[in-house]
Amino acid sequence: MASSSMSLESISMTTINNLSRDHHFHRSSLLGFSRSFQNLKISSNGPDFSSRSRSTPKYLSPTRAFFWNWGKSENSRPSKIQELNVYELNEGDRNSPAVLKLGKKPELCLGDLVPFTNKLYTGDLKKRVGITAGLCVLIQHVPEKNGDRFEANYSFYFGEYGHLAVQGPYLTYQDTFLAVTGGSGIFEGAYGQVKLRQLVYPTKLFYTFYLKGIADLPLELTGTAVTPSKDVKPAPEAKATEPGATIKNFTN
Repeated sequence: MASSSMSLESISMTTINNLSRDHHFHRSSLLGFSRSFQNLKISSNGPDFSSRSRSTPKYLSPTRAFFWNWGKSENSRPSKIQELNVYELNEGDRNSPAVLKLGKKPELCLGDLVPFTNKLYTGDLKKRVGITAGLCVLIQHVPEKNGDRFEANYSFYFGEYGHLAVQGPYLTYQDTFLAVTGGSGIFEGAYGQVKLRQLVYPTKLFYTFYLKGIADLPLELTGTAVTPSKDVKPAPEAKATEPGATIKNFTN
């Protein structure tokens, strides 16, 4: 019995020692993992999301960091709406518009293309700023309204200030809204919409842009607009592009 008791005691001590060694080993392993987490700037309780409001977390992968910063920059874009008025005038000296017949009927019909370019003036008609340039695709002739529906893609060029791009419906018989799809120069990042008002088809149009996402517009682009009518005309100095009656390096 004494021998048996010694054997059991020996086995029990061996088991306890083994468990103790295992415990110390696992504790050391956990401590090692904890140090690794600390080196990676990751808490054992999970990432510290509160740091996002201060800076990009260092432990984010390049891809996650890109989308993290993109989200922050999207939220920081200016959201106030700025109005910009311009007149588009066809003065008959640019061989515009042209008509490319792709449709199957002699009159304007689905598929016909109408590339165009016209002159652009500030809303107060005191300065020449540039041109429009783009393409209209005829979608539908509307005989009961004596007009047409086009799908339009075009740009408004403002010399050194850059340009605005728009896309959407152009109806020759009523006002329409087009989407502002972007821009360059001071208009980089612009979004919003523009109201197109047909004054005399196809030679006089008035636009009011409702722009978001950009810094404050230059004062020379934001003068009080002349009330739209079929009789509006640019100032003679602006039409003649005299010094002081254009923006700097206007697009011609």
